Amino acid sequence: MAIHPRAQFIDVGLTVLVASGVAVAIGIGAKSVTPPVGLAPYLFGVLMALPVLGWRRWPLGVLLVSSALQLAYYTLHFPGIPPSPILALPLYAAALAGRLAWAIVVPGFFYSYGFFDLAVGEHQGWLNTFGGLLPHIALAAVTVLLGEVVRSRRALAEETRERLRQAEQDRQREAAQQVAEERVRIARELHDTVAHSMATITVQAGGALHVLGERPKDVEFALKAIRATSKGALQELRATLGILRDGQEPEQVGGLDRLPALLDAVRAAGVPVTMRVTGRAVPLNPPADHSAYRILQESLTNVLRHAGPQVKALITMAYDPYGVAIEVTDDGVGVGTVAVADSGGGHGLGGMRERAEAVGGTLTAGPRPGGGFVVSARLPT
Repeated sequence: MAIHPRAQFIDVGLTVLVASGVAVAIGIGAKSVTPPVGLAPYLFGVLMALPVLGWRRWPLGVLLVSSALQLAYYTLHFPGIPPSPILALPLYAAALAGRLAWAIVVPGFFYSYGFFDLAVGEHQGWLNTFGGLLPHIALAAVTVLLGEVVRSRRALAEETRERLRQAEQDRQREAAQQVAEERVRIARELHDTVAHSMATITVQAGGALHVLGERPKDVEFALKAIRATSKGALQELRATLGILRDGQEPEQVGGLDRLPALLDAVRAAGVPVTMRVTGRAVPLNPPADHSAYRILQESLTNVLRHAGPQVKALITMAYDPYGVAIEVTDDGVGVGTVAVADSGGGHGLGGMRERAEAVGGTLTAGPRPGGGFVVSARLPT
């Protein structure tokens, strides 16, 4: 642990202060000693103060070394001094470092030893001895308590910083997840809009070229259908891309209220579509309503693109109090829809399934036993 030069300067000052306090305590104790003491106790007092220099780096070691030197001082029968001047800072350092047990045991040993030595060995009386040691015991207790309070506050501050850091990481992960989900949603919207519109336009353009010069009315009808489909696609693209331009929430431009226009466009492209509704129609919430429209749109787009010529489609919508069951079947002979379903590489069927699951529904798709393809979805109200 690197120590700032300013902290080192403060530690030198603290060491000098401890040494001075020990010298004063030795001087007071020497007054009652005969013959007068020499320099040895004072030099040993300086030696006892030197470990204080390392209280930041080795708190427990400083406490143990200071305690050992204190015992050595008493063993050499130097003038009696209380352990407080030497042990105050090491006790604080030990408590600050989380060594609370040592910070309690060490002064407990010294004051218990001093109490019995003075009360029993020197016959100073139990009450007088306790009264004399009480200020030193209180000083040691306050020192240990101060170290523990500072340690607890630092630990609380560190825990708070860690929680804030974790919260920031969680926020960043959530933001990244939202961005990813938004990217997938935009990709779905673009796929559904572009795929359906391009498929419809392609079929209409092919039909117009086929009758060009023979049936002008059919060509005009096809061109009008292409214009209407393109206009609708541009509107949906503009709404979907609004979030990329301005950060605004894209509008749910497609709902079941647009289903008649969708059926007209598909029929104009040459695919007869039959619609059957059973049960009492109940309004869906906006996300489910949008998902239902997109599922129908993508299913009919797949019919246009993959089911082959002379195909017919049937849409069945069965309402009940809990939701709506949607089924789109065709009698096409093409294998495109089957290939897309089996490979999992297309975005159409996967996107439909994701849309259904996003609103709490389910979707299955696959070839029919008698030929053709079927898409079945269940969406809650």
